[in-house]
Amino acid sequence: MELKTSFIAAAMLTTVTMLSACGSTATESNDPKVNSPMKETAMEAQDAFFKDFDAVEMKKYFREDYIQHNPHVPTGLAPALGFLPVLKDAGITYKTHRLLEDGNFIIMHNTYDNAEAFGAKEVVTFDVWRMQDGQVAEHWDAVSPVAKETASGRSQFDGPTLVTDTDKTKENKQLIADFMEDVFFGKAPEYISTEQYDQHNTMVKDGLDGLNEALAYLASQNNMFEYHKVHRILGEGNFVLAQSEGRWNGKAQAFYDLFRIENDKIVEHWDIIQEIPEQMAHDNGMF
Repeated sequence: MELKTSFIAAAMLTTVTMLSACGSTATESNDPKVNSPMKETAMEAQDAFFKDFDAVEMKKYFREDYIQHNPHVPTGLAPALGFLPVLKDAGITYKTHRLLEDGNFIIMHNTYDNAEAFGAKEVVTFDVWRMQDGQVAEHWDAVSPVAKETASGRSQFDGPTLVTDTDKTKENKQLIADFMEDVFFGKAPEYISTEQYDQHNTMVKDGLDGLNEALAYLASQNNMFEYHKVHRILGEGNFVLAQSEGRWNGKAQAFYDLFRIENDKIVEHWDIIQEIPEQMAHDNGMF
């Protein structure tokens, strides 16, 4: 899906600074978010990597030809295994706040502590895994440092976590697809609830008033985001994630936007923006 510079760019208003991370324990297998065999397998794979630091277990859950899209990590399983001692020595811990399943994709909304290997002590991430034959075959992510203050007072990851309305997955994904395609500023109320719009972007206040204030500021600075292409729209029930690329501040950017939908309206938004480097550790690109 190709996009022009649009209202949506400001509606998402992603920023490099993020919020402070909360507790950092792994998601337990009896967590209500872990409600399918594939989700359970994904969490076992996550634990093998970030909790147990176990190369033998990782080989059970990650394919040898594991495809990596993080721009700073070489592709393949071997580089990931080589990273284990660094993570263990750092004492990294994680928490999965949201866990979604869409076909053969797993989507995680995570926070990590003691995560200097990822660029800061505390980071927030979106991780997308493509599963194949019970193993992780491919990985995409967006990573940002956490920040201590936000315009809305909300953290980058708090809010509802449980998947609901699974019978509406298809139409909710279509709603976001339409939203991402629509460049017309005046159509915002068709997509965003006028009664509730909880914003987790650190620079934007809650509600349409907060969004309009942010829009005005961006316009005054001549610094609007540009969304050029939507690569994937993944979701389950009331949560939908859009993976997009574009430009901001004259640089190529990866945009990850997670929406919560209620009664056919967007009522909540989380996001991460990450600069796309010119040189990567592989030839796979970030998408």
